[in-house]
Amino acid sequence: MADSSESVRLLKIPVAELKVGMFVEAIDKNTSKVNIANAGQIRSTEAILKLHKSQITHVWVNGERSSPDLGLGRSVIDAKPVIKKRPVDRETTQKQAKELMVEAKDLIHKVLSETFEGKAVEVQPFEALADNMIESVMLDADALKCVSALRSKDAYLLEHSINVAFLLVTFGRYLDFDTDMLRQLAIGGILHDIGKIKVDSQVLNKPGKLTAEEYEHVKLHQTYAVEIMSQTKGLSQISKDISLMHHEKLDGNGYPRGLKGDEIPIHGRMSCIVDIFDALTATRCYKEAMSPAAAFKILISLTPFHLDQKLVYEFIRCVGVYPVGSLVQLSDGRVGIVWAAKGRDALHPKVKCFYSIKNKCYTKVEIVDLLRSSFNIEKGISPRSLDIDPTPFY
Repeated sequence: MADSSESVRLLKIPVAELKVGMFVEAIDKNTSKVNIANAGQIRSTEAILKLHKSQITHVWVNGERSSPDLGLGRSVIDAKPVIKKRPVDRETTQKQAKELMVEAKDLIHKVLSETFEGKAVEVQPFEALADNMIESVMLDADALKCVSALRSKDAYLLEHSINVAFLLVTFGRYLDFDTDMLRQLAIGGILHDIGKIKVDSQVLNKPGKLTAEEYEHVKLHQTYAVEIMSQTKGLSQISKDISLMHHEKLDGNGYPRGLKGDEIPIHGRMSCIVDIFDALTATRCYKEAMSPAAAFKILISLTPFHLDQKLVYEFIRCVGVYPVGSLVQLSDGRVGIVWAAKGRDALHPKVKCFYSIKNKCYTKVEIVDLLRSSFNIEKGISPRSLDIDPTPFY
Protein backbone atom coordinates (compact mmCIF):
# COMPACT_ATOMS: atom_id res chain seq x y z
CA MET A 1 0.00 0.00 0.00
CA ALA A 2 1.56 3.29 -1.01
CA ASP A 3 2.08 5.85 1.75
CA SER A 4 0.18 8.86 0.34
CA SER A 5 1.88 11.29 2.75
CA GLU A 6 5.23 10.83 1.05
CA SER A 7 6.43 11.91 -2.41
CA VAL A 8 8.24 8.59 -2.88
CA ARG A 9 6.47 5.29 -3.22
CA LEU A 10 6.76 3.46 0.11
CA LEU A 11 5.25 0.02 0.58
CA LYS A 12 4.56 -1.59 3.94
CA ILE A 13 5.61 -5.20 3.49
CA PRO A 14 5.78 -8.18 5.90
CA VAL A 15 9.39 -9.24 6.49
CA ALA A 16 8.36 -12.73 5.37
CA GLU A 17 7.68 -11.32 1.88
CA LEU A 18 10.93 -9.40 1.53
CA LYS A 19 13.06 -10.28 -1.46
CA VAL A 20 16.67 -9.64 -2.31
CA GLY A 21 16.84 -6.33 -4.17
CA MET A 22 14.14 -4.54 -2.19
CA PHE A 23 15.23 -1.20 -0.68
CA VAL A 24 14.30 -1.05 3.01
CA GLU A 25 13.91 2.54 4.15
CA ALA A 26 12.21 2.14 7.53
CA ILE A 27 10.89 -0.42 9.99
CA ASP A 28 7.35 -0.57 11.29
CA LYS A 29 7.19 -0.29 15.07
CA ASN A 30 3.91 -0.13 16.95
CA THR A 31 2.17 0.85 13.68
CA SER A 32 4.56 3.82 13.31
CA LYS A 33 7.24 4.25 10.65
CA VAL A 34 10.73 4.45 12.15
CA ASN A 35 13.50 5.53 9.78
CA ILE A 36 16.76 3.62 10.02
CA ALA A 37 20.29 4.92 9.57
CA ASN A 38 21.48 1.95 7.49
CA ALA A 39 18.71 2.07 4.88
CA GLY A 40 19.56 0.16 1.72
CA GLN A 41 18.88 -2.75 -0.59
CA ILE A 42 18.52 -6.27 0.78
CA ARG A 43 21.59 -8.08 -0.51
CA SER A 44 21.03 -11.61 0.84
CA THR A 45 18.54 -13.91 2.57
CA GLU A 46 20.74 -13.69 5.67
CA ALA A 47 19.74 -10.02 6.01
CA ILE A 48 16.07 -11.04 5.93
CA LEU A 49 16.70 -13.66 8.61
CA LYS A 50 18.33 -11.04 10.83
CA LEU A 51 15.16 -8.94 10.63
CA HIS A 52 13.11 -11.98 11.64
CA LYS A 53 15.35 -12.70 14.61
CA SER A 54 15.10 -9.05 15.66
CA GLN A 55 11.33 -9.60 15.93
CA ILE A 56 10.58 -7.05 13.21
CA THR A 57 7.40 -8.12 11.39
CA HIS A 58 6.95 -5.32 8.81
CA VAL A 59 9.22 -2.85 7.01
CA TRP A 60 8.73 0.08 4.64
CA VAL A 61 10.22 -0.46 1.20
CA ASN A 62 11.08 2.26 -1.29
CA GLY A 63 9.66 0.98 -4.57
CA GLU A 64 11.56 3.45 -6.73
CA ARG A 65 14.96 2.45 -5.31
CA SER A 66 14.28 -1.30 -5.35
CA SER A 67 15.36 -3.54 -8.22
CA PRO A 68 13.09 -2.75 -11.19
CA ASP A 69 12.29 -6.42 -11.88
CA LEU A 70 10.54 -6.83 -8.51
CA GLY A 71 6.75 -6.52 -8.45
CA LEU A 72 5.97 -4.34 -5.45
CA GLY A 73 2.35 -3.50 -6.19
CA ARG A 74 0.82 -5.40 -3.33
CA SER A 75 -1.42 -4.53 -0.44
CA VAL A 76 -0.50 -4.45 3.19
CA ILE A 77 -0.89 -7.74 5.01
CA ASP A 78 -1.68 -6.79 8.57
CA ALA A 79 -1.02 -9.20 11.37
CA LYS A 80 -4.14 -10.36 13.08
CA PRO A 81 -3.96 -10.50 16.88
CA VAL A 82 -3.40 -13.89 18.40
CA ILE A 83 -5.93 -14.68 21.09
CA LYS A 84 -4.13 -16.16 24.04
CA LYS A 85 -6.09 -18.78 25.87
CA ARG A 86 -5.62 -19.95 29.41
CA PRO A 87 -3.37 -23.02 29.61
CA VAL A 88 -5.12 -26.37 29.76
CA ASP A 89 -3.88 -29.81 30.72
CA ARG A 90 -1.96 -32.02 28.29
CA GLU A 91 -4.66 -34.67 28.14
CA THR A 92 -7.12 -32.08 26.80
CA THR A 93 -4.73 -30.61 24.23
CA GLN A 94 -3.70 -34.10 23.10
CA LYS A 95 -7.36 -34.96 22.51
CA GLN A 96 -7.92 -31.70 20.61
CA ALA A 97 -4.82 -32.35 18.48
CA LYS A 98 -6.11 -35.82 17.54
CA GLU A 99 -9.48 -34.37 16.59
CA LEU A 100 -7.74 -31.74 14.45
CA MET A 101 -5.77 -34.45 12.64
CA VAL A 102 -8.95 -36.40 11.87
CA GLU A 103 -10.62 -33.21 10.62
CA ALA A 104 -7.61 -32.40 8.44
CA LYS A 105 -7.44 -35.90 6.91
CA ASP A 106 -11.16 -35.89 6.13
CA LEU A 107 -10.96 -32.48 4.45
CA ILE A 108 -7.87 -33.29 2.40
CA HIS A 109 -9.30 -36.66 1.35
CA LYS A 110 -12.50 -34.92 0.21
CA VAL A 111 -10.61 -32.27 -1.75
CA LEU A 112 -8.29 -34.82 -3.37
CA SER A 113 -11.31 -36.82 -4.52
CA GLU A 114 -13.00 -33.72 -5.93
CA THR A 115 -9.78 -32.60 -7.63
CA PHE A 116 -9.44 -36.03 -9.24
CA GLU A 117 -12.96 -35.54 -10.63
CA GLY A 118 -11.93 -32.19 -12.11
CA LYS A 119 -13.61 -29.91 -9.58
CA ALA A 120 -11.93 -26.64 -8.54
CA VAL A 121 -10.41 -26.37 -5.07
CA GLU A 122 -12.25 -24.11 -2.61
CA VAL A 123 -9.88 -22.22 -0.31
CA GLN A 124 -12.30 -21.28 2.48
CA PRO A 125 -12.39 -24.68 4.26
CA PHE A 126 -8.59 -24.71 4.30
CA GLU A 127 -8.49 -21.24 5.84
CA ALA A 128 -10.59 -22.50 8.75
CA LEU A 129 -8.39 -25.59 9.10
CA ALA A 130 -5.25 -23.42 9.00
CA ASP A 131 -6.63 -21.20 11.77
CA ASN A 132 -7.35 -24.28 13.92
CA MET A 133 -3.84 -25.55 13.27
CA ILE A 134 -2.28 -22.22 14.27
CA GLU A 135 -4.43 -22.09 17.40
CA SER A 136 -3.34 -25.62 18.32
CA VAL A 137 0.33 -24.71 17.88
CA MET A 138 -0.11 -21.61 20.04
CA LEU A 139 -2.00 -23.54 22.72
CA ASP A 140 0.25 -26.60 23.00
CA ALA A 141 2.65 -27.30 20.15
CA ASP A 142 4.01 -30.39 21.91
CA ALA A 143 0.61 -32.11 21.84
CA LEU A 144 0.25 -31.59 18.08
CA LYS A 145 3.85 -32.72 17.50
CA CYS A 146 3.19 -36.01 19.28
CA VAL A 147 0.02 -36.66 17.31
CA SER A 148 1.67 -35.76 14.00
CA ALA A 149 4.42 -38.30 14.75
CA LEU A 150 1.86 -41.10 14.33
CA ARG A 151 2.40 -42.27 10.77
CA SER A 152 0.85 -44.82 8.45
CA LYS A 153 2.53 -45.67 5.16
CA ASP A 154 -0.92 -46.35 3.67
CA ALA A 155 -2.03 -42.76 4.31
CA TYR A 156 1.25 -41.09 3.41
CA LEU A 157 -0.10 -38.43 1.05
CA LEU A 158 -2.68 -37.23 3.59
CA GLU A 159 -0.32 -37.27 6.58
CA HIS A 160 2.58 -35.76 4.67
CA SER A 161 0.43 -32.82 3.60
CA ILE A 162 -0.75 -32.22 7.17
CA ASN A 163 2.72 -32.55 8.66
CA VAL A 164 4.31 -30.22 6.10
CA ALA A 165 1.64 -27.63 6.94
CA PHE A 166 2.20 -28.07 10.66
CA LEU A 167 5.99 -27.88 10.33
CA LEU A 168 5.72 -24.72 8.21
CA VAL A 169 3.52 -23.10 10.87
CA THR A 170 5.95 -24.15 13.61
CA PHE A 171 8.96 -22.91 11.61
CA GLY A 172 7.21 -19.68 10.66
CA ARG A 173 6.28 -19.01 14.27
CA TYR A 174 9.91 -19.62 15.28
CA LEU A 175 10.93 -16.98 12.70
CA ASP A 176 8.33 -14.57 14.16
CA PHE A 177 6.03 -14.51 11.12
CA ASP A 178 2.69 -12.84 11.70
CA THR A 179 -0.57 -14.80 11.95
CA ASP A 180 -1.70 -14.03 8.42
CA MET A 181 1.59 -15.31 7.02
CA LEU A 182 1.30 -18.48 9.14
CA ARG A 183 -2.17 -19.02 7.67
CA GLN A 184 -0.83 -18.76 4.11
CA LEU A 185 2.03 -21.14 4.94
CA ALA A 186 -0.42 -23.67 6.40
CA ILE A 187 -2.72 -23.57 3.36
CA GLY A 188 0.26 -23.92 1.02
CA GLY A 189 1.55 -26.88 3.03
CA ILE A 190 -1.81 -28.64 3.00
CA LEU A 191 -2.08 -28.25 -0.79
CA HIS A 192 1.60 -28.62 -1.69
CA ASP A 193 1.32 -32.15 -3.14
CA ILE A 194 -2.17 -31.88 -4.62
CA GLY A 195 -0.79 -32.51 -8.11
CA LYS A 196 0.05 -36.09 -7.11
CA ILE A 197 -3.64 -36.98 -7.32
CA LYS A 198 -3.18 -37.07 -11.12
CA VAL A 199 -0.02 -39.22 -11.02
CA ASP A 200 -0.31 -42.96 -11.70
CA SER A 201 -0.75 -44.49 -8.23
CA GLN A 202 1.21 -47.62 -9.21
CA VAL A 203 4.23 -45.48 -10.04
CA LEU A 204 3.73 -43.21 -7.01
CA ASN A 205 3.62 -46.19 -4.63
CA LYS A 206 6.13 -48.41 -6.40
CA PRO A 207 8.17 -50.28 -3.73
CA GLY A 208 11.33 -50.45 -5.84
CA LYS A 209 13.54 -47.86 -7.49
CA LEU A 210 11.87 -45.77 -10.17
CA THR A 211 13.07 -45.92 -13.76
CA ALA A 212 14.10 -42.67 -15.43
CA GLU A 213 10.77 -42.63 -17.29
CA GLU A 214 8.80 -43.23 -14.07
CA TYR A 215 10.69 -40.48 -12.27
CA GLU A 216 9.83 -38.01 -15.03
CA HIS A 217 6.19 -39.08 -14.70
CA VAL A 218 6.23 -38.40 -10.93
CA LYS A 219 7.76 -34.97 -11.56
CA LEU A 220 4.66 -34.14 -13.58
CA HIS A 221 2.78 -33.63 -10.29
CA GLN A 222 4.24 -30.12 -10.31
CA THR A 223 2.88 -29.48 -13.79
CA TYR A 224 -0.52 -30.70 -12.64
CA ALA A 225 -0.22 -28.46 -9.56
CA VAL A 226 0.28 -25.41 -11.78
CA GLU A 227 -3.00 -26.21 -13.55
CA ILE A 228 -4.86 -26.78 -10.27
CA MET A 229 -3.45 -23.61 -8.66
CA SER A 230 -4.46 -21.51 -11.66
CA GLN A 231 -8.08 -22.64 -11.24
CA THR A 232 -8.16 -22.06 -7.47
CA LYS A 233 -9.77 -18.73 -6.61
CA GLY A 234 -8.72 -16.84 -3.49
CA LEU A 235 -5.40 -18.67 -3.06
CA SER A 236 -2.58 -16.30 -2.10
CA GLN A 237 0.68 -16.17 -4.04
CA ILE A 238 2.55 -17.36 -0.95
CA SER A 239 0.37 -20.48 -0.69
CA LYS A 240 0.90 -21.11 -4.41
CA ASP A 241 4.66 -20.69 -3.99
CA ILE A 242 4.73 -23.38 -1.30
CA SER A 243 3.11 -25.80 -3.73
CA LEU A 244 5.14 -24.79 -6.77
CA MET A 245 8.59 -24.30 -5.22
CA HIS A 246 9.15 -27.22 -2.83
CA HIS A 247 11.21 -29.10 -5.45
CA GLU A 248 13.28 -26.11 -6.58
CA LYS A 249 17.02 -25.97 -5.77
CA LEU A 250 19.25 -22.99 -5.11
CA ASP A 251 21.64 -24.06 -7.87
CA GLY A 252 18.82 -24.02 -10.44
CA ASN A 253 18.65 -27.79 -10.93
CA GLY A 254 15.21 -28.20 -9.37
CA TYR A 255 11.78 -28.29 -10.99
CA PRO A 256 9.29 -27.31 -12.38
CA ARG A 257 10.79 -23.90 -13.28
CA GLY A 258 14.48 -24.36 -12.48
CA LEU A 259 14.45 -21.31 -10.20
CA LYS A 260 17.87 -20.25 -8.93
CA GLY A 261 19.19 -18.45 -5.84
CA ASP A 262 17.23 -15.33 -4.97
CA GLU A 263 14.42 -16.28 -7.33
CA ILE A 264 13.26 -18.58 -4.52
CA PRO A 265 11.78 -16.47 -1.66
CA ILE A 266 12.21 -17.42 1.98
CA HIS A 267 8.87 -19.26 2.21
CA GLY A 268 9.77 -21.26 -0.90
CA ARG A 269 13.10 -22.22 0.65
CA MET A 270 11.34 -23.21 3.86
CA SER A 271 9.01 -25.51 1.94
CA CYS A 272 11.99 -27.33 0.36
CA ILE A 273 13.49 -28.04 3.79
CA VAL A 274 10.25 -29.09 5.46
CA ASP A 275 9.14 -31.33 2.57
CA ILE A 276 12.42 -33.27 2.57
CA PHE A 277 12.57 -33.60 6.37
CA ASP A 278 9.05 -34.99 6.66
CA ALA A 279 9.57 -37.38 3.75
CA LEU A 280 12.77 -38.73 5.31
CA THR A 281 11.16 -39.30 8.73
CA ALA A 282 8.11 -41.12 7.29
CA THR A 283 7.71 -44.84 6.59
CA ARG A 284 6.95 -45.50 2.92
CA CYS A 285 6.16 -48.61 0.94
CA TYR A 286 9.76 -48.59 -0.31
CA LYS A 287 11.67 -47.42 2.80
CA GLU A 288 11.66 -47.25 6.59
CA ALA A 289 11.46 -44.01 8.55
CA MET A 290 14.71 -42.27 9.48
CA SER A 291 15.37 -40.83 12.90
CA PRO A 292 15.26 -37.01 12.94
CA ALA A 293 19.01 -36.93 13.67
CA ALA A 294 19.74 -38.92 10.51
CA ALA A 295 17.39 -36.67 8.53
CA PHE A 296 19.17 -33.56 9.84
CA LYS A 297 22.49 -34.91 8.53
CA ILE A 298 21.00 -35.28 5.06
CA LEU A 299 19.52 -31.78 5.15
CA ILE A 300 22.94 -30.36 6.05
CA SER A 301 24.57 -32.39 3.26
CA LEU A 302 22.20 -30.75 0.76
CA THR A 303 23.50 -27.27 1.59
CA PRO A 304 24.40 -24.85 0.12
CA PHE A 305 23.63 -25.99 -3.45
CA HIS A 306 20.17 -27.45 -2.91
CA LEU A 307 18.97 -25.98 0.40
CA ASP A 308 19.55 -22.65 2.15
CA GLN A 309 22.24 -23.37 4.76
CA LYS A 310 21.21 -20.65 7.22
CA LEU A 311 17.59 -21.74 7.09
CA VAL A 312 18.48 -25.42 7.55
CA TYR A 313 20.29 -24.63 10.80
CA GLU A 314 17.40 -22.41 11.90
CA PHE A 315 15.02 -25.30 11.17
CA ILE A 316 17.10 -27.71 13.25
CA ARG A 317 17.08 -25.23 16.14
CA CYS A 318 13.32 -24.82 15.72
CA VAL A 319 12.49 -28.53 15.66
CA GLY A 320 15.14 -29.49 18.21
CA VAL A 321 17.86 -32.11 18.18
CA TYR A 322 15.35 -34.53 19.71
CA PRO A 323 11.96 -33.37 18.36
CA VAL A 324 8.81 -33.89 20.40
CA GLY A 325 7.18 -37.10 19.19
CA SER A 326 10.47 -38.78 18.25
CA LEU A 327 11.89 -41.87 19.96
CA VAL A 328 15.02 -41.73 22.10
CA GLN A 329 17.11 -44.15 24.15
CA LEU A 330 18.08 -43.10 27.67
CA SER A 331 21.34 -43.91 29.44
CA ASP A 332 19.62 -46.61 31.55
CA GLY A 333 18.51 -48.51 28.44
CA ARG A 334 14.91 -47.38 28.42
CA VAL A 335 13.19 -46.18 25.25
CA GLY A 336 10.65 -43.40 25.25
CA ILE A 337 8.82 -40.72 23.29
CA VAL A 338 10.08 -37.15 23.63
CA TRP A 339 6.96 -35.82 25.30
CA ALA A 340 7.47 -32.14 26.16
CA ALA A 341 10.14 -29.58 25.30
CA LYS A 342 8.54 -26.18 25.87
CA GLY A 343 10.74 -23.91 27.97
CA ARG A 344 13.59 -26.44 28.02
CA ASP A 345 16.98 -26.84 26.39
CA ALA A 346 17.30 -29.36 23.58
CA LEU A 347 18.99 -32.04 25.70
CA HIS A 348 16.57 -32.11 28.65
CA PRO A 349 12.98 -32.69 27.51
CA LYS A 350 10.41 -34.81 29.28
CA VAL A 351 10.44 -38.38 27.97
CA LYS A 352 7.55 -40.86 28.16
CA CYS A 353 9.35 -44.19 28.71
CA PHE A 354 7.63 -47.49 27.87
CA TYR A 355 10.25 -50.05 26.76
CA SER A 356 13.53 -51.56 28.04
CA ILE A 357 16.27 -52.48 25.60
CA LYS A 358 18.12 -54.45 28.29
CA ASN A 359 15.12 -56.63 29.11
CA LYS A 360 13.62 -56.49 25.60
CA CYS A 361 10.13 -55.87 26.93
CA TYR A 362 7.59 -53.13 27.51
CA THR A 363 7.78 -51.49 30.92
CA LYS A 364 5.55 -49.45 33.17
CA VAL A 365 4.87 -46.13 31.46
CA GLU A 366 6.71 -43.28 33.20
CA ILE A 367 7.27 -39.62 32.35
CA VAL A 368 10.95 -38.88 33.04
CA ASP A 369 11.91 -35.23 33.51
CA LEU A 370 15.54 -35.07 32.37
CA LEU A 371 16.00 -31.74 34.16
CA ARG A 372 15.41 -33.55 37.44
CA SER A 373 16.92 -36.92 36.60
CA SER A 374 20.40 -38.40 36.53
CA PHE A 375 19.60 -40.05 33.18
CA ASN A 376 20.35 -38.52 29.82
CA ILE A 377 19.54 -39.16 26.17
CA GLU A 378 22.07 -41.45 24.50
CA LYS A 379 20.64 -41.26 20.98
CA GLY A 380 17.58 -40.88 18.81
CA ILE A 381 16.25 -44.12 17.35
CA SER A 382 13.81 -45.42 14.75
CA PRO A 383 10.90 -47.68 15.82
CA ARG A 384 11.84 -50.26 13.18
CA SER A 385 15.39 -50.56 14.53
CA LEU A 386 13.93 -52.20 17.66
CA ASP A 387 10.93 -53.84 16.01
CA ILE A 388 8.53 -52.20 18.45
CA ASP A 389 5.25 -50.34 18.02
CA PRO A 390 5.13 -47.07 19.98
CA THR A 391 1.68 -46.10 18.64
CA PRO A 392 -0.33 -47.05 21.78
CA PHE A 393 1.85 -44.75 23.92
CA TYR A 394 1.21 -41.50 22.02
